[in-house]
Formats: sequence, structure tokens, C-alpha cells
Amino acid sequence: MYSTAKNIIRKILPQKFLFENELFFRKALYPFYKGIDHECTICHSRLKHFIKLENGNLLCPVCGSLPRSRRLYTILNEKYLKAGISVLDFSPSRAIFRALKNRKDIHYFPTDYEDEFLADYHFDITKIDLESERFDLILCYHILEHIENDTTAMNELYRVLKTGGTALIQTPFKTGGIYENFEIRTSAERLKHFGQEDHVRIYSVEGLAERLKNAGFQTEIKVCEKDHYPGFSDQETIIICKK
Repeated sequence: MYSTAKNIIRKILPQKFLFENELFFRKALYPFYKGIDHECTICHSRLKHFIKLENGNLLCPVCGSLPRSRRLYTILNEKYLKAGISVLDFSPSRAIFRALKNRKDIHYFPTDYEDEFLADYHFDITKIDLESERFDLILCYHILEHIENDTTAMNELYRVLKTGGTALIQTPFKTGGIYENFEIRTSAERLKHFGQEDHVRIYSVEGLAERLKNAGFQTEIKVCEKDHYPGFSDQETIIICKK
């Protein structure tokens, strides 16, 4: 029902309008999901259940957050969001964007190169037009699998991160080694080989960590467990990078 209604609305209304007015539309859903069995860690709505998408992800009906965004926001608040820090966030989820934009005690730089996400900046991750040692924290979730020259992007992330700073990085992962083939060019081929039409590779956890180390980072692989109450996924992997 949710997916059907969403597809109908998308055909009628422009995407930019939907993004800007998303919370208005979602408020109408809350009475149908209000309860005590779950709580979104971003909007703090208490729910009887999340919306289960076709891919199994649990969507918050009120703010639209996915499990990885809810876990990320929890981790940020528990450990990383300190007053006065500068945060660079690549193609943020809308729920994360709104939450961090509302923080007046941090310097938040949401960026999206192709203007498909809510963002204030449009940096090219392979050539970030800013000085070195600029950010205390970088969020790079589900970005690098889109970038052909990923090693250049990693070098740029390392360059603009302050010494002592942290980058939190996540992509889809597979077992074994990294799978990439730059002769695969069409959307149909990329969907078949990499799982999405605009992906250019699938990383393994160890393979991505190794490339990040080669860029200069110290890396820690964090594997997170399922948590029913906030709707966190099982075995979610985050690579924590230090400079």
C-alpha cells in the first residue's frame, strides 16, 4: 500500500516539491503507525511498527529514515557530534540532513554533486574545492561505489579531514574481493553485475578498508547487531577511518 501510494504521488508531483514538503505529507501517516513498540532515533516518533519495504528495510513513516540512517544518527550523537565541529556529509539522507541542519552548535556542510539530494554544496568528491585539514568529521555513506576513480576520492577525503578527525564510511558489501570491471558501462549491465544501475563496483569490507589504508587512514571495522526497538538491521558494517 505504501509503495503504491508513493509511486502515484511521485508521478503527480515534482521531486523537489516532495522533498521540501515531505514532512507535511508524512504527518498524515503518523496516526496509522503511532504506538509503543518502536521508536525512531531521528524524529523520536513512537510507533507500533515501521513500514517494511520490498527490500526488507524498515522505513520510519514520520521522517522517512532507513535503518542505516537511524543507526548513524545514534552513533553521531553518542560519540561524534561535539559543539563547534565541522561536518562534511556527502549526499545525506533527508532525515539526517534535516536533523543536522537543525543543530546550531555545529558547522554542517551537506553536499551532493548531481543535485539529487537535499544539500547546500556541490563538491566533486574527487576534487573537493576546499583547503586541506578542513573537517573534524566526514560522513560518506553509499557514495564510493558510484565513483570510478575511488582512490582519488579517498585521497581527497584524507586531505580535507583534520588530523585527529574521523570519517565514517559505508557501502554495499560482498564476501571475497572487490568486484569491478570498467568495461561494464551500460545501466542494464551495471544493474546485473553490481546490483544498481549507477554502481561501478561492489566492495568487500576488507578490500575497501585496504584502499582506505592506502590513502593514509587508520581503519576500524565496526559490525553492528540488530536492534528491534529502533529498527536497526543486523550485521550492518561501518568502516571508521582516523587521520
